[in-house]
Amino acid sequence: MTDDLSLILDAAREAGDLARTLRRQGLAIEYKEDDGTPVTNADLAADRLLTTRLRAARPDYGWLSEETADDRERLNRRRIFVVDPIDGTRAFLKDRPWWSVAIAVVEDGLPVAGVVYAPEMDETYAAIAGAGATLNGAPIRPSAAAALEDCGMVGDPVVFAHWSWPTAWPSMRVEQRNSTAYRMCLVAAGEFDAAVAPVRKADWDVAAGDLIAREAGCFVGDHTGEGFRYNRARPSQASLICCTQALAPLILERVGHIGAHN
Repeated sequence: MTDDLSLILDAAREAGDLARTLRRQGLAIEYKEDDGTPVTNADLAADRLLTTRLRAARPDYGWLSEETADDRERLNRRRIFVVDPIDGTRAFLKDRPWWSVAIAVVEDGLPVAGVVYAPEMDETYAAIAGAGATLNGAPIRPSAAAALEDCGMVGDPVVFAHWSWPTAWPSMRVEQRNSTAYRMCLVAAGEFDAAVAPVRKADWDVAAGDLIAREAGCFVGDHTGEGFRYNRARPSQASLICCTQALAPLILERVGHIGAHN
């Protein structure tokens, strides 16, 4: 996996630098027909770069990317790349720093190498299964937070204030970061204590962050407490809970009811 990690590290940095260059030159923006989300020429160019670099280097690996039409032949491959060329496109469009390039190598349904590169923050998160997680080469660990009161929650403030929760959330420091992968890395590094998204997340949103957070020592799973499996026919997860081990049971107790709606 060391060779794969080196490969995806270099590719993520190259894609991130390309995206920054294209944004300086001026972006062309379209909106996807299926969900109305924005996609730019930089998203597509970064995807082409990653496709070329990674698939040429590992022609026997399958491919799953947000910006590439899904080829179900990936289901027959033991290893696949799972890629989001620009995770957090809205932040990228608004010249906010909270976007990233996220790449994972998934083997037999689980990520074994992962990189999340946040170019504007000069932060590179990386992990190999069984070897811990790093930020710019230095080991990272989550915080020791064990109470929801006053914890650092990275997510949409509107979600936590919504009237529909059976039990209202306590007072927390809630901040938004557009990139889901980057949110998970912030929890892994102890900058926040938890990330909760009670909606479906695509594999490319979470695969790299999943490995990084778990290798750092976090809990990662859905609202039922189940861990994630990747490269399935429907390449998405029911929801996202990423947090310190001590916070996991407290959060899962609050979110278990969402299953009927997801």
